[in-house]
Amino acid sequence: MEIKTAITEEDILKCWDVLVALRPHLNKNNFVATVKAMIEEGYTLAYIEEDAKAIAAVGFRYLQFLYNGKHFYIDDLSTLPEYRGKGYAGKLLDFVIAKATENGYKAITLDSGYTRFDAHRLYLNKGFILSTHHFSKTL
Repeated sequence: MEIKTAITEEDILKCWDVLVALRPHLNKNNFVATVKAMIEEGYTLAYIEEDAKAIAAVGFRYLQFLYNGKHFYIDDLSTLPEYRGKGYAGKLLDFVIAKATENGYKAITLDSGYTRFDAHRLYLNKGFILSTHHFSKTL
């Protein structure tokens, strides 16, 4: 199972179905441009494909905070519904963990919706802990 990094517009577009499954508000008309801009800001989009189609993807970025130092923040982790339960998300998490370890980072962080119980089970099984509440205010 090879994990690829999306670099070209074609690679990014391969990830559309996977990411819109997680983020249904996305607009296909500006998807590639948005992801390219995010990549310029430090976002990495990695994916697993079968038959030239992305079936699982993870998007993450480097951050540094006073409370936990240098780390990766996972923005997005998604698997197409028909491929769930086959270990793809776990492999992508292992990929991010290995990259963080290679860079000497001490943490990986992410936010997850309250009702995403299958995702929570995966995170807990991978050694993540529920450590904070995330607050946001829409402006």
